[in-house]
Formats: sequence, structure tokens, C-alpha cells
Amino acid sequence: MYEELFVTPTTEKEALERLIKVVEVLRSPGGCPWDREQTHESLRRGMIEESYEVIQAIENNDLENLNEELGDVLLQVVMHAQIAKETDEFTIVDIANAESEKMIRRHPHVFAKNIEKSSNSDVVSVDNVLDLWENIKRDEHEVVSVTESMNKVPRHLPALLRSEKVQKKARRAGFDWEDASGAFDKVDEEAAELREAFTEGDREHMKEELGDLLFAVTNIARFLDIDPEDALNSTTNKFIKRFSYVEEGAAKAGRKLENMTLAEMDVLWEEAKTKE
Repeated sequence: MYEELFVTPTTEKEALERLIKVVEVLRSPGGCPWDREQTHESLRRGMIEESYEVIQAIENNDLENLNEELGDVLLQVVMHAQIAKETDEFTIVDIANAESEKMIRRHPHVFAKNIEKSSNSDVVSVDNVLDLWENIKRDEHEVVSVTESMNKVPRHLPALLRSEKVQKKARRAGFDWEDASGAFDKVDEEAAELREAFTEGDREHMKEELGDLLFAVTNIARFLDIDPEDALNSTTNKFIKRFSYVEEGAAKAGRKLENMTLAEMDVLWEEAKTKE
């Protein structure tokens, strides 16, 4: 009945049409019970998880896995499109057309016909492009204030990433330190306030001051042009690697970590650092 779906396409158009048809069949009355009961809401977690798996494949430089994970993300898009099509909301064609038109609008330096290009028009700085993008994006969404643009930053983003995006919007409005020294001073200030809250024993105050400290550290990352998520993940990976050395060292000595003192484990920890 679906013989054509078992034939591997050789063109982009045919490949996308095949995937769309597969999802349509899965969502049909004779399809898969699980796929039929999915909604935009029920698929939220899947979209988040698949996106993170794409990032992990990139970080692992695993192109074979990246190919697979991008397919999973594409499946999520096609699923949402099929669900919307069934209720006459929008289709995959609407999604693709809207995205193409948005890209054309937001890249007038590339696509605009009414702009006379100078001899060096192909030399456009990244900062200029990003500013242009933000300005066009703000106009498209009729954002009337910086605060409104901050509120539009998705709340489900990783906290460090969200805070960085909010800070960048404040910077564009001129609300920022002149250089990184102000950000470093703020970290010292917030660390002292966190210690004071800890001394008081007030958990709500500690939570507030810890948030302030993390926000201030993100500010430093922004000034140094370092991705705070990437920096923290690198440190977490480093911690796991060193801890693995400690655990293996304890096992070789016939010891269990829970029976060792912190000083004994710290000796192995320092050895681990010399092995890097």
C-alpha cells in the first residue's frame, strides 16, 4: 500500500515529500496510536531533548550522529506541521515560506533590490549584521520597549544563555559598563553579599544573592566574549575527568571513596591535575 515510501529518494524535494508522507501516514486512522495522540504540547519535551542531542553531536564532532539527530529535529518540525495541517492552522509550506521571507527581510544587505551596493558591500562586519538583524526583528514584532524585547527571550532557555541575551539587549540600550572592570567589581560585590546571606542563614536571601552572582559572572563572560554555557560545560567535563582519576586511584589502592578522608582524595585530585 505504501510501496513508494520504501524507495530511497535522490533529490531534496522527494526526500522531504517522503518524510512528510511518512508522518501523515503515522498520524492517519490506520497509523500509529502513539503518533496519533501527539499534540503541540506533548511534543515540547521531545523538541528540547532532540535539540540538545544535536549540540552534543556537534561537540563530539560526530558527523554521523549529527546527521541522525538533525533528522530527529526535522521530524519534530514535520510532526508539528502535520498536527497544524489537520486543524487548518498552517502547513509545512507555510512554515518554509514564512522562514524564507523572514530571512530575506532580515538580510537587506544581501537581498534588497533597492539598495545600491558599493564596491565594498561584500565586506560587512558581523556586529553590523547583528545590529541590523535586531533592529529589523524589533520592527517586525512591533516591540515598543527594551523591556518588552527582554520579556520575549524564551523562559525555557538555559538560565545562563537567557541572562546573556537579556544583558545584550540592555547593552544595546546603553545600559552597561564601559569595560570589563565594572563587571569584575560586581562579581566581588555579589560574592560578598552571598557570603553575608549565608551567615544570616536566610535561604531565600541566599537564593537571591546566588542568582545575582551568577548573573554578574555571565556579564564577565559577555565582556570576554566567552560562551558561559560552553565554559561551564568544559569545567564540568574537566571535573568528571579528574574525579574519574580519583575513583580509579582509590580502587587501585583497594580503597572505597566513602572510607577515605577529603585530604586523601585531594592528593589524588592534585595528581589528576598533573596528568592533563
